[in-house]
Amino acid sequence: MKTLSRGMQILIGAIATVLLAALSMAGITLLGGGPNPGGARNPGATRCAAPSFAGTVVNVTTTDRGRPGMMRGGMRLSADRATVVHGKVSFLVTNAGSIPHEMLVVPLAGTQSAGTRPVGRDGRVDEAGSLGEASATCADGEGEGILPSTAGWVTLDLPPGRYELFCNLQGHYLAGMYTELTVT
Repeated sequence: MKTLSRGMQILIGAIATVLLAALSMAGITLLGGGPNPGGARNPGATRCAAPSFAGTVVNVTTTDRGRPGMMRGGMRLSADRATVVHGKVSFLVTNAGSIPHEMLVVPLAGTQSAGTRPVGRDGRVDEAGSLGEASATCADGEGEGILPSTAGWVTLDLPPGRYELFCNLQGHYLAGMYTELTVT
């Protein structure tokens, strides 16, 4: 009987691992525990119960086409309003996509517009000056990213000015995940 080379054994093991992972994810999704629990027809529906918020509420939605590292325009971060009154502003960020996202709030300087920040080699922009973020799944503030079909939130005291809301996970800013908010 001929034995397989070490390289062939590794290749077969890798293929088996990928197949097992794919079958496991399919089984979890069919049983209602995956990104779309219970077979819900609304991909934007969230499994989180958000608290009552102080001040003006801005509903932010993150979307993608299911593939990280997409070209500009393949992902989106949108807000249900472009202007709010200064003071307490609560952001409810719903992830209607299929991969994790987050939302940071950073002031825009002078005539700077949303989507023009320089992107570093790591696929992210400088977060200096960030006033806060919603990146925790089903919770307030910072975390490891808002999982699909869930939400995160943050409440900030915003003075008048212009702000950029954006996702700063690797490659997401370049893929189009930003919008502008004016505080009067």
